[in-house]
Amino acid sequence: MIRVKTTSSVPGGAGSAPSAGHGPDEFAGGPQKGFPEGITNGGLDELTPEQLAAQWEEEKPPAAGPLANAASSLAVIAVGLGALVLSLAMGLGSLAAPQPGLWPFIISCVMVALGVFQLIIGRHNRDAEKFTRMSTAPLTGLVTLAAMVALMPAIGFELPALVLCIIWMRFLGGETWRSTLLVSAVVVAAFYGIFVMALNTSIPHLF
Repeated sequence: MIRVKTTSSVPGGAGSAPSAGHGPDEFAGGPQKGFPEGITNGGLDELTPEQLAAQWEEEKPPAAGPLANAASSLAVIAVGLGALVLSLAMGLGSLAAPQPGLWPFIISCVMVALGVFQLIIGRHNRDAEKFTRMSTAPLTGLVTLAAMVALMPAIGFELPALVLCIIWMRFLGGETWRSTLLVSAVVVAAFYGIFVMALNTSIPHLF
């Protein structure tokens, strides 16, 4: 057996050079490769709250203009008015004996009020983000959810729910195919076990 004794190749002193390995400064808050000397952890620990706020301000998406704010407010008002008309058709009743349309009517009135408030007061709001390609993600989620609800009475919830999970995780969430398929299958199986086998609910199911 050959014994190897490890010693420093350069003696200590003023002319000593650091070793090429990872020193403690690289892990315990010391300078990291790729950052200026004296800046640790990518510089985040050395920034003041004001500097962090300025950095986030520079990196955030562009703000939406008055036209986008007005369009979003009008969309909320339109949805609220449509729901208000449908709730009136369902019947309101009274607080003592409410009919199915009472609470949707109240929520619709709140939506319309918020839309009008946003249209008048919020047009100068600078916090709203500009519509981008990612802005269609909520609409895609809503459309696929509505499609699942429409298909459930015909073919059960298993296949529509599986497709819905795949679309949301892979195409909206950007997950890998492996995690998407695994989690989607587990979610559908869990729903089947809870609502069909355990609770024996009347949810439409294929198997």
